[in-house]
Amino acid sequence: MAEKVRLAGKEKSELWFEGAVTVVLLLMLNFALFVLLKELVDISQQLQDSIWSVKNVLTFGQDKQHLWSWRSVFMGVMAIVDVIVVYWRLIRRYRQIQMRHVIRELHYIADGHLDHRIQFKVNTDLQKVINSINALVDSTVNSMQEERRIESSKDELITNVSHDIRTPLTSIIGYLGLIEDKQYKNDEELVKYTHTAYLKAKQMKVLVEDLFEYTKVRQTTTPLNPVKFDMIAMMEQLAASFELEGQKHHLRFVVSGRPNPLMMEADTEKLGRVFNNLIANALKYGKGAHHIFLNAEEVGSEVVIKVQNDGEQIPNDSLSKLFDRFYRVEGSRNQETGGTGLGLAIAQSIVTLHGGYIYADSTPTMTSFVIHLPRTLGQTLKPAQKVKNQ
Repeated sequence: MAEKVRLAGKEKSELWFEGAVTVVLLLMLNFALFVLLKELVDISQQLQDSIWSVKNVLTFGQDKQHLWSWRSVFMGVMAIVDVIVVYWRLIRRYRQIQMRHVIRELHYIADGHLDHRIQFKVNTDLQKVINSINALVDSTVNSMQEERRIESSKDELITNVSHDIRTPLTSIIGYLGLIEDKQYKNDEELVKYTHTAYLKAKQMKVLVEDLFEYTKVRQTTTPLNPVKFDMIAMMEQLAASFELEGQKHHLRFVVSGRPNPLMMEADTEKLGRVFNNLIANALKYGKGAHHIFLNAEEVGSEVVIKVQNDGEQIPNDSLSKLFDRFYRVEGSRNQETGGTGLGLAIAQSIVTLHGGYIYADSTPTMTSFVIHLPRTLGQTLKPAQKVKNQ
């Protein structure tokens, strides 16, 4: 709660002293001016024969009761001037004291108390300075927190990558070591060891490629190559390319959309990576699913795309973490499903590069990944539009 600057006893005494000194100096100045003016009046009195107008305007003390005598006018004017000067001096001194308080608070913050804010309320331009200082401290704290978050994120990335690379690498070294030491009984066992090492090497290659892709699309300067295309035609091509794999999992693709054709502008190569990751996820983790639905609709200036499956529901506490890198719903670090945990993070980064956003929703009957993209590349969707329709 902002409050006025509270003066200490010493500061109140400083104001009283400032006022007293000012009054004394003004009285001395008034007396000097009074004497000087009296001398001028005496001179004019001696020249009254030649300057008769002065005699008519000024009374020279004979009529002491005259309301407009020069003494009354002088004293009235000087009293007003004195009050103004005293008030101005006191206000100036008070503002200097306020500034000292602000500087003291600023030094306190600079000493490392970044959770402290200046709570003074003043009626001058100093309030703008106070507000600017508080805003600057807030910005500094936010930058420091963001820097710590980035450092923590880097450490986490290194830890996760090291773990995911070490696991297959250990297997590769182990099996190649067995081959090197000729610890195999026959050629069949040799082929088995070699094949296992090969699969683990491919697993490492997938991780490295995903990591490279993730770091590339995370950069806001990553160039996009926009082209105009039909989104529904693209989804039909994707469904056809995954048809054989879908049959292995007893899944059928259903493509729909409106209007047809649905023309838009985007980097189709990068957008294809998004859909590949989402469909691959549905094939791997959509337990009990019978269909994968691909739907696109034009809504105002944006295109809303849904990749859905009617498989097992994703737990609510996992939905907000799905797009975190290396996160897996099953909560384990094994890679039995062949995933690196980077697919959805890559998809989110690519969608963001296009000025859109993506989120997940899951119910007992349907799991949906919903993408909002602007129809024209370069347009960024407003945060107010990022509202999930339940």
